[in-house]
Amino acid sequence: MTWRVEVDRGVCIGSGICAGTAPDVFRLEGERSRPVQEEIEPQEAALDAADSCPALAITLRTESDEIVGPRP
Repeated sequence: MTWRVEVDRGVCIGSGICAGTAPDVFRLEGERSRPVQEEIEPQEAALDAADSCPALAITLRTESDEIVGPRP
């Protein structure tokens, strides 16, 4: 199973929390975040980054399109 990593760059405010929390998953490019890879193995750090995003710009989805992050 893999997760698809999405960052809504129109919503992202470039806080860098995601890159600091999960540097192998997110990087800042200019003033916005981008996923390092579009698909990742499930990992707690990516969930923590999605949960911590102040703009709620990060979405993690399963292969069956179920949203796993951010957590409610």
